[in-house]
Amino acid sequence: MKQPDDQVYIDKVKQGDSASFAFLVDRYKHMAYTIALRIMRNAEDAEDAAQEGFVKAYQQLHRFEGKSKFSTWLYTIVYRVAVSKLEQQRVATVPIQEELTETYSNSYQTNQLESLQVSDQQKYIKDAIERLPATEGLLITLYYLDEKSIREIEEITGLSESNIKVKLFRARKVLEEQLRFLL
Repeated sequence: MKQPDDQVYIDKVKQGDSASFAFLVDRYKHMAYTIALRIMRNAEDAEDAAQEGFVKAYQQLHRFEGKSKFSTWLYTIVYRVAVSKLEQQRVATVPIQEELTETYSNSYQTNQLESLQVSDQQKYIKDAIERLPATEGLLITLYYLDEKSIREIEEITGLSESNIKVKLFRARKVLEEQLRFLL
């Protein structure tokens, strides 16, 4: 059975049926949390940011015009809330960068990822994404895991198309290095 379009629930909420918003929350809560987690890097803070994003979306739903997908509009709100919360939390500290580099000989040609079980692959990929800087991890998540287009990512993050493409390119390279290190 095909699920009803988001617009059906949006219209119900706009007409005063606030309970219909629960369907939208349920449909998008996982990716909203994932976006917030990529920015906040802390589960509790990510939950707060995602929840605050949903509250703001509910309060501003009358402004949603349908020019983009509801999910894109919502994820933009969650992204901005998370970035704002992160900026408020920042303390004047210097991050410690621990970069471990290891060189591999040319004989290291076997694609180790192929020899792993799917669950192991997902674990290593998740670990590697979490090692990326917050923005790059978010871009990888949105583009590859949530299958958002560059245009939708541009709307969510406010980054330019070229900036997104460059950051994705660099993130893929770092992700490959991280996976080699983890394997």
